[in-house]
Amino acid sequence: MRAADLVMLLLIFGIMYFLLIRPQQKRVKEHAAMLAALRRGDQVVTQGGVVGKIVKVKDEVSEVEVEIASGVIVRVMKPTIVSVLNKTEPTKT
Repeated sequence: MRAADLVMLLLIFGIMYFLLIRPQQKRVKEHAAMLAALRRGDQVVTQGGVVGKIVKVKDEVSEVEVEIASGVIVRVMKPTIVSVLNKTEPTKT
């Protein structure tokens, strides 16, 4: 009986790992990569549902300035950016 209980417990943990933990870790890595690739001109969506265009990226304070309307610029923390709608092409120098 004890061996069967141990096998069942390990099986449950394995299922939880592959269905919950591993996909969440993958999403966290993808989000971090997206935040690292942010640049001026990208159109983004914040957690609050605000859509705007990045005007300035401040890497040292993990912050970006987003223009949400003509002439209206707000400072947003990078981790609150949920997705990038339109990606700008890198400038060729």
